[in-house]
Amino acid sequence: MRNTLRCPKRSVAMDGTIARPRPFLALGLRLLTAFALATMGMLVKLAGEHGAHLVELIFWRQAVTFALIGAGLLALRQTALLKSERMKSHALRAAMGLVGMLFTYGAVLLLPLAEATTLGFTAPFFAVLIAVVLFGERVGKYRSLAVVLGFGGVLIVMQPGSLTDGVSVWGVTVALIAALMVALISFQIQDLNKTENPWAIVFWFTALSLPVLLVALPFFWATHSPWSWTLIFATAIMGGIVQILLTTSLRFGSAAVILLMDYTALLWATWYGYAVFDRAAPATLALGAPLIIGAGALIAYRERLLAQKRQAGPEAG
Repeated sequence: MRNTLRCPKRSVAMDGTIARPRPFLALGLRLLTAFALATMGMLVKLAGEHGAHLVELIFWRQAVTFALIGAGLLALRQTALLKSERMKSHALRAAMGLVGMLFTYGAVLLLPLAEATTLGFTAPFFAVLIAVVLFGERVGKYRSLAVVLGFGGVLIVMQPGSLTDGVSVWGVTVALIAALMVALISFQIQDLNKTENPWAIVFWFTALSLPVLLVALPFFWATHSPWSWTLIFATAIMGGIVQILLTTSLRFGSAAVILLMDYTALLWATWYGYAVFDRAAPATLALGAPLIIGAGALIAYRERLLAQKRQAGPEAG
């Protein structure tokens, strides 16, 4: 179970056939995902500054994605793609995805955009810890060192000198929990991708989380200006695009490798921070981000070596 979750070799394609790994396509999709994630983060933060509540943003993201996918599949007469015998797995993915979005959006609202993005890069470190705790995997010295270096970078980003510059301990905590959820959900999606169509994974995520959000929405509903509604729906549409890109990239490649492409989101986030929010990246980010990114790259490199060893014989740590 451990190896198939971490490095699936096949999954179900859009037409029901077996899809083989296509690493370059996965990397390209993940590059687009990184840009879309940074753009979504910018829109979330901008909408929040114009009065949109966290719960409102998540509700409309899920509602718009649900409507677009449902209408598209109906128009193409492809609703059969939604059939599944793993509804319990979809329900668990929906529950964890909803929690993950609450923390991910919360981190963007609480922190400057570049810092929130950088802390999101700790997901590979949590993936290593999950592999040890849940799957009993042995972790060698290189990946252990990478985890230590990565969290050292986190300490630099959140050091006391930066707390007066828009970075709060609470915001950092929320961002780290969000990264943990991203790691957990990546394992879930890779598992679902072995038998489920990507459109079904996204559809059932939205369909099963919407009732919960609908119950909560009246407590957070507010009137908005036309510009605020434009931002809310732009966030929702971009969120749907992100969800589809994330799921599809994980269908064609190993999370351990394609997560490297996520680091390009920092470039976009830093640019958005300056161009949209008039905030240049602080020195603490310039010092801590290379440690986090370098450690994540080391983990990805070791994961690739381990995947090769799994194909040849027993794992060697």
